[in-house]
Amino acid sequence: MSKKARLIVTTVIIEAALAGIWWHLARFGTANPDRVTSDFQAVVGQTMGMAIGGLLGIGFILFLVAARNDRKAAQEKTRP
Repeated sequence: MSKKARLIVTTVIIEAALAGIWWHLARFGTANPDRVTSDFQAVVGQTMGMAIGGLLGIGFILFLVAARNDRKAAQEKTRP
C-alpha cells in the first residue's frame, strides 16, 4: 500500500473518531440540559470543528508530502 493510501485511511479513521466524539457530546448536551452550561453546544461545536478542520488541513499537507515520497520511491525503483 502506498503512503498516500495509508495516510488517507488513517485520516478517515481519525476524522470518523472525532466526529463520533462530537456526536456523543452533542447528544449528551441535548439529553442533559440541566448538567451542562447554556453555551455547551456552541463550545463543543467550535472546539470539535476546529479539531476536525485542523486535522484535515494537516492531513492535506501530509498527503502532498506522501505523494512526493511515493514519486521518489517509484523513481528509485526504475533506476538501474
